[in-house]
Amino acid sequence: MRYEYYSNLALVSSAVVYALAMFAHAAEWAAARRLGGAEPAARELVNVAPAELGQMRTEPFDELRTAPLDMGPEPFGELRTAPVEGRDQPNSAADRRVEQFGRMGVALTIIGFLLSIAGVLTRALAAHRAPWGNMYEFTIMAIVFIVGVYLIMVWRAGVRWLGLPVTLLAAVGNGLAVTVFYVAVAPLVPALHSVWFLIHIVAAAISGAAFNIGGVMSILYLIKKRAEDRNKVHGYLERLPSSRKIDLIAYRFFAFAFPLWTFTVVAGAIWAEYAWGRYWGWDPKETWALVTWVIYAGYLHARSTAGWRGSKAAVIAIIGLASFWFNFVGINLLVSGLHSYAGI
Repeated sequence: MRYEYYSNLALVSSAVVYALAMFAHAAEWAAARRLGGAEPAARELVNVAPAELGQMRTEPFDELRTAPLDMGPEPFGELRTAPVEGRDQPNSAADRRVEQFGRMGVALTIIGFLLSIAGVLTRALAAHRAPWGNMYEFTIMAIVFIVGVYLIMVWRAGVRWLGLPVTLLAAVGNGLAVTVFYVAVAPLVPALHSVWFLIHIVAAAISGAAFNIGGVMSILYLIKKRAEDRNKVHGYLERLPSSRKIDLIAYRFFAFAFPLWTFTVVAGAIWAEYAWGRYWGWDPKETWALVTWVIYAGYLHARSTAGWRGSKAAVIAIIGLASFWFNFVGINLLVSGLHSYAGI
């Protein structure tokens, strides 16, 4: 069987489906612009005379309160996409359109995810080895991890509001993989024949997925925080959790990813000793991996000791994500070194 052909077909199809999912989520955000908020109703109450207030029932005020979500044991229950408060008709046509586009986006994301898995598995069958021997293979595998984490969060916590940035990342990632990063199936170079290389790559993929999810949340945090500071939380932003909750969950992702990235660097050093006879040689990719580690160490240290929560911490996290992607893409394409396995 022509496994390589079917792998390419599945991955190209996944990039197209991820792009369609991105458009569906973009339509979801656009449809939410028609939704009104609770602010106008709240402002109208200011000018009501005291005598009139005494004759009013208190039920309308109860509708303006934020009701706790009964999410049971789910750890991310506080991040579930919530209906906009303060509207008298929660099942309006605008609400239904937002829900339809959102569900369509998730359904397309699941299809793209299954196609990505099929592409990765058939690539492994074609190569007769694990599919992470070059930048193309690492990219398609990393996208599987990122989208997989997102879908688990949608299932467990209903965080559909991450759909737009995640599907954008998946569409661009797989699109670049099949058009720019693609290389034909080939045996591993001798330096990669080590169990420590396998451990190093798997740890890098998992930590990279967590860094990307946390980085996306940090970007959304800055957008939501800016809207909250200006008292202009409208449209789909009303459906996002508070900026404080987004910041907290982003921190949890980075706190999970950082020790794993530390292990990635250590495992890479052990592999380097096996492959080249030294643990550390200041190769460009080794150096930039250390730079990324220092940035995220600074992020965690600033939050725990200096109290740098909120916008300052989010900016550091986004810089760390940019460093991660430069280490993966920029170093491979722009700099030559012992880690030049891109093959392009």
